[in-house]
Amino acid sequence: MSEVNKNKNQTALGDVAARQLAIATRTVPQLSTITPRWLTHLLNWIPVESGVYRLNKVKDGTSVEVDCSGRDERELPHTFVDYIENPREYNLSAVNTVLDVHTRVSDLYSKPYNQISEQLRLTIETIKERQESELINNKEYGLLSSISPSQTIKTRTGAPTPDDLDELLTKVWKEPGFFLLHPLTIAAFGRECTRRGVPPPTVSLFGSQFITWRGIPLIPSDKVPIENGKSKILLLRTGESRQGVVGLYQPGLPGEQSPGLSVRFMGINDKAIASYLISLYCSLAVLVDDAIAVLEDVEIGKYHEYKY
Repeated sequence: MSEVNKNKNQTALGDVAARQLAIATRTVPQLSTITPRWLTHLLNWIPVESGVYRLNKVKDGTSVEVDCSGRDERELPHTFVDYIENPREYNLSAVNTVLDVHTRVSDLYSKPYNQISEQLRLTIETIKERQESELINNKEYGLLSSISPSQTIKTRTGAPTPDDLDELLTKVWKEPGFFLLHPLTIAAFGRECTRRGVPPPTVSLFGSQFITWRGIPLIPSDKVPIENGKSKILLLRTGESRQGVVGLYQPGLPGEQSPGLSVRFMGINDKAIASYLISLYCSLAVLVDDAIAVLEDVEIGKYHEYKY
């Protein structure tokens, strides 16, 4: 068919041609690795001056003598509370990177979304994801490296059961805050509860639903490692006043965007590339041993290998 006859047979403007005059609705860049990062929301964060947090402890709490049997004040016991002489000091750890943006890109292509703002947003989200991973897995201060041997238990049958979580609660019985575990481990625990006919209730936190055990929420984090089909379940008490687990950050940073996070412009080089230094300073401290416990060798069912 000739082009003339083809045009004669067309009765209306086609979709493809019409779309050339339409404005598409755009989204900001979507990053699949972004998670809710519940752990950072649930921790109590303590501002640290000069990047150092000294954890003072009592040497022996059982040596403090008190008495309530005598009525004669002349018989009152004398005592004092001694402190350890070399307390541990926590130094803040840095998670940082340098973001490069070509000025031509930011000048020409920043509508409707500012290119620099979006580049910074996505980079900061990635840094915060790494922060949560470090809070759990860091070899020096992470949760998994801060658990006393006396606070470590193993599963009874492999799969996570209500009995296992009850035993964890005997380790952190003073105002326990939340369980922390991988989403696949939560699913394994849910299957065990269903099998036993004890479906766990849910609770609403931050506008989301979480299953609970004995009223304690099970908080998911994909940063809790899975190796050879096995993972761990942690139970935490948080807060400095409760002698729990606390997060540490440096306040008042130059270019501070949020607590412990700063963005600083580093200049434009001779290739017209603008650079921004993004730094996040944080650490974590377990104030007393019974603020955290872990259940090890938790089988999640089908084999998975998951390391953040």
